Amino acid sequence: MDGATGVPFVKMNGLGNDFVVIDARARAVPLDAQALRRIADRAAGIGCDQVIRIEPATGAAAFMRIWNADGGEVDACGNATRCIAWGLMEEAGGDHVLVATNAGVLACAPGANPMTVAVDMGPPRLNWDEIPLAEPFADTRMIELQVGPLGAPLLHSPSVANVGNPHCIFWVDDLAAHDLARLGPLLENHPLFPERANISLARITGPDSLSLRVWERGAGLTRACGTAACAAAVSAARKRLTGRHVAVTLPGGTLDIDWRDDDHVVMTGPVEIEFAGTLPAGLVPEREPRP
Repeated sequence: MDGATGVPFVKMNGLGNDFVVIDARARAVPLDAQALRRIADRAAGIGCDQVIRIEPATGAAAFMRIWNADGGEVDACGNATRCIAWGLMEEAGGDHVLVATNAGVLACAPGANPMTVAVDMGPPRLNWDEIPLAEPFADTRMIELQVGPLGAPLLHSPSVANVGNPHCIFWVDDLAAHDLARLGPLLENHPLFPERANISLARITGPDSLSLRVWERGAGLTRACGTAACAAAVSAARKRLTGRHVAVTLPGGTLDIDWRDDDHVVMTGPVEIEFAGTLPAGLVPEREPRP
């Protein structure tokens, strides 16, 4: 493909977690790590947390491929799934849609309020080798990991879970008391997480509510992370800190997370369209790089 012909995109966000969405169902749009990083660059490019490419799929309305701002591909993004699902339902005039991802096929439907979408994220993965961790832990509600001096750690005993992505959640009394921008990249790349991990600070605010800040692997501090909200809600319920239906408040807003009795996690939240445009000429490579 000649990048000079122009590739349209739509900029969308879910609670401020923002995406550049490229529709490659009708024609191929090759992307390599350099192009992805340029697109995501907030100073020199369009700027986003993730780049999303919509591709043809069998057994679903579309396949959603997800890259973080550093150019690395990831399996799931809850906020992006809501955005893509909303667009696909608007396009088809339907009241439900299946979106395929590397983490599985996700069933989506409109939420109770306008411009909101509910996504069935499926069952959480809670065993140590499913998250995955580099060594066995019998109970992933609380693992042995601490930050700071022995005997007086700053952070310790996090919960871990996988809801599309690996997540590590530290329970704290004050979200602002810890420098997540400094600690996040260190913990993301801790040897305990062979596929790296999203790192969260969580504070219980009520029997059915919690607040959350997230360092997202490959993207950094984010205003919202849907899979982190799901992982934190599940972990809070497992620790009997909350019930199974929880309002999770992030810097960008609040998500409704329902860990149903059938073990599926349903995330409901808003969708916003920011603007549409065309990728800069010459940005798209001639062919997709080999994996």
